[in-house]
Amino acid sequence: MQPIQLFALASRQAEWLSIRQEVVASNIANANTPEFRAKEVTPFSAVLDETVPRMARTHPAHLAASAYGDDVEVREADLNEEIGVLESGNSVALADELSKAGEIGRQHQLNTALVTSFHRMMLMTVKR
Repeated sequence: MQPIQLFALASRQAEWLSIRQEVVASNIANANTPEFRAKEVTPFSAVLDETVPRMARTHPAHLAASAYGDDVEVREADLNEEIGVLESGNSVALADELSKAGEIGRQHQLNTALVTSFHRMMLMTVKR
């Protein structure tokens, strides 16, 4: 039986959301740290573009494609036009980071709701 790709996609997004939440939390925690530069994570659409779906191997001599790579990159965030770099050398815009944290929470709730709904649909087909 082939794995259902929706679960793999939801798992991949949950991993990405976890990494993004960690980066945002680090930015918020270091909002008053001198010389700290805010960081950002590669957008999920870019991660999806790099994701290669697993292909079935019908013969042992066929090459196996990797399922998913570690392609989530944490990089220095672009400067916020409103605050720029503060006198302390810090570039964290606290309002933006809190907004990102709320967005991450909403995306995680949506991800969980979709997986739960899909799981219920699968169970309904099995019960019949």
